[in-house]
Amino acid sequence: MSQIGHDEYEEMVDEYDMSDMDDDMDEDYPGGRIIASDSDDEDSNNKVTDTTAAEARKGKDIQGIPWHRLSITRDKYRQTRLLQYKNYENIPNSADQSLKECQEAEKGGQYYDFHRNTRSVKSTILHFQLRNLVWATSKHDVYLMSHYSLLHWNALTSEKQELINVQGHVAPSEKHPGSLLEGFYQTQVSTLSVKDNLLVAGGFQGELICKFLDREGVTFCCRTTFDENAITNAVEIYHTSSGALHFMTSNNDCGVRVFDMDRFQLCRTFRFNWPVNHTALSPDGKLLLTVGDNPEGLLLDPTTGKTIHELKGHKDFSFASAWHPNGHTFATGNQDKTCRVWDSRNTSKPVSVLPGNLGAIRAVRFSSDGKFMAVAEPADFVHIYDVASGYCKRQEVDFFGEISGISFSPDSEALFVGVWDRTYGSLLQFNRRREFGYLDSVL
Repeated sequence: MSQIGHDEYEEMVDEYDMSDMDDDMDEDYPGGRIIASDSDDEDSNNKVTDTTAAEARKGKDIQGIPWHRLSITRDKYRQTRLLQYKNYENIPNSADQSLKECQEAEKGGQYYDFHRNTRSVKSTILHFQLRNLVWATSKHDVYLMSHYSLLHWNALTSEKQELINVQGHVAPSEKHPGSLLEGFYQTQVSTLSVKDNLLVAGGFQGELICKFLDREGVTFCCRTTFDENAITNAVEIYHTSSGALHFMTSNNDCGVRVFDMDRFQLCRTFRFNWPVNHTALSPDGKLLLTVGDNPEGLLLDPTTGKTIHELKGHKDFSFASAWHPNGHTFATGNQDKTCRVWDSRNTSKPVSVLPGNLGAIRAVRFSSDGKFMAVAEPADFVHIYDVASGYCKRQEVDFFGEISGISFSPDSEALFVGVWDRTYGSLLQFNRRREFGYLDSVL
């Protein structure tokens, strides 16, 4: 992945910040700007309020953007974003090549209904290519990065709790072999993973901060590498066939590392010829999907690291991967603006090639029941595909802002989307559409 400083990313955020939308339109649409303190979505105490499903049904914008006060309509601003948003490519014109292969999916499905937009929770990003900073461990429990804070958000009680603050000194409260007892200072968190009571945060300098959610303090700290190109691009937490708790890191130093959290030890390292941006282990633990700064992805033996299949088709670098629960279907997301769905039993070509609207595919998730696949672009769009239709039907979730991460709840009942924008940053929640709508009043 690209080496980009925090200041450079801040400039990119500024370029597409919603609070500046009228500056971009002044020539054609002179008039007002979004001023948060004057917006209709704030109460008399000048506190930002959320948007509920009931308010959205009455016509309120799900993000609380007061379009009636602006000099441009939502539809016109959407058209402008689609024309002006600059997709980042490492290989020039990769999207132009790939989009010729795409299948069109029928839009208009409604699988998840808008439930709530929580603006008091600001989900943030530090690296423009890494968007794995939102994780749900239940329908009500969400973990995310908000500036320097690792937060737990309870969607049922609307309460947030800071678990770790990385702005200052973070050090382990437990002693384990290989743990850096001195800890870290001012860690820039690049990626996050939370599963089975374990939280792992990865940093720009190869830092790893591990915390068990049922224990006080940080459990384990280590640095994967001292290479100057050390960014932790992704973390995956999983159980081995024997039940041991492991996690796997993908790093910019061309390494994949496996850690045993029962023994708190590094147990395996694989080396590649290119930076590794994401890995995903198959449900049966027999295949390791690996993508990175190479148009070709790999299916590996997770024990030996030996290549079993090469995946050819993408035109640029990939940053997302995921397995379907059936154990043979998997998907990859790429800067060529496509998500490709594959079958491990025949990898000669992808099963489906699905296009993005404005940019790279930065995150891919399958629901645990296998019925849906969620695909996130860098900003504004999340696509939810109906798997049973052969990815020919989809729901398009349309909003404004950079996407920090997406996560289905483990029971597939909720989908959370982190939105990073200086004014309208928030956490969006969508709930599974069911036939018995009256149950929403008690859930």
